[in-house]
Amino acid sequence: MRIVRTTNRRALERLFARDRARDREVALKAARIVADVRRRGDRALTRWMRELDDVKPPFDVTRRAMDEGWRRTSPEVRRAIRKAARAVRTVAERQLPRSFAVDTADGVRIEQRVRPFGRVGCYVPGGRHPLPSTVLMTAVPAAVAGVGDIVVACPRPAPEVLCAAVEAGVSRVLRIGGAQAIAALAYGTTSIARVDKIAGPGNVWVTAAKALVASDCAIDLPAGPSEIVVCANRGRADWIAIDLVAQAEHDPQARAVFVTTSSRLAAGVSSAIGAMRLAAGPARASLAKHGAIVIARTRGEAVEIVNRLAPEHLVCDAPFDPDQFTTAGTIFRGRWSAQAAGDYATGSNHVLPTGGAARTRGGLSTSDFVRTFTVQTIGERGLRAIGPAAIALAKAEGLEAHAESIAIRLRPEF
Repeated sequence: MRIVRTTNRRALERLFARDRARDREVALKAARIVADVRRRGDRALTRWMRELDDVKPPFDVTRRAMDEGWRRTSPEVRRAIRKAARAVRTVAERQLPRSFAVDTADGVRIEQRVRPFGRVGCYVPGGRHPLPSTVLMTAVPAAVAGVGDIVVACPRPAPEVLCAAVEAGVSRVLRIGGAQAIAALAYGTTSIARVDKIAGPGNVWVTAAKALVASDCAIDLPAGPSEIVVCANRGRADWIAIDLVAQAEHDPQARAVFVTTSSRLAAGVSSAIGAMRLAAGPARASLAKHGAIVIARTRGEAVEIVNRLAPEHLVCDAPFDPDQFTTAGTIFRGRWSAQAAGDYATGSNHVLPTGGAARTRGGLSTSDFVRTFTVQTIGERGLRAIGPAAIALAKAEGLEAHAESIAIRLRPEF
């Protein structure tokens, strides 16, 4: 990992920058796939699944196969899945928006109502290793929200993924992936009903496809290659190093950054990573291309750098406090708070914003699977109480018909 001092502004700006050219190229190719599936449905889906993933129809995983996946999963992993699901469910239940009613004036009642989506699609990557945790993180909050039809898309669902789908109460599992899966879920085909919302992380193709369909089908958040920032001035170099490597092993495009004011700790972390002698693979590629150790001049400057990075995951240790940071997807506080534990078993959701999106939102939650809307009830007494103010504001904005629609109700003959 390269060491960057904040006096090197050019290197720092490169760290903050995103590779827009690559994104544009991927977006163009993803757009071709999405348009084809939208136009030709199952025929296009079959073509792209064969060409890109070497997966052929039928795409539906039968209930018998799902149950078989449960049986083929080791008892230890089954217990872990069940325990993790309970934790995710506990947090998700507290996150659920509540209905309420409030009187804003005598005779004016506003009610908030919460209704779940009818059908959602949960995308689960099918790469080098199975990701049952992603099934739990997407499907369990949807189930808690009351979604009636939960569809999982995974091009190669391993037994552990099917086991998690059974535990989460998934309705249907489809062996589809990539931009073509996102298009099929968003627009529907003869064999696949369109969904109201798509949730779940994926590679650059999935992320690009989600952006393309977002105007027609709701999506959760931009969830691209994983990111971690560790910010600390004290602590053991070995745990900081392994936290960085742990996220880097997700993807060659993952970003792992250590921010500190301690040159000694920076050198220690660099040495600890070097001593690991990482084999060729995602972690090595990620750290070489996107990894960095940033040495700030002051603690305030370190905080400013972290907030500008807006990382998906932030691990902070003394003397830094979570209240100093405003733009992380999720924050792990203290040396015992292993970020990897949050990927699986704490109950907090691991589907998190990347690419700077943490500036405006946090991770996936139950609220992502419901609609909230209001019902307004105004009685005669209520309209007489608030009508004059509403008329005055309507006239101030030059909207005479607005004003008259209220005034007509306040006249004796109404």
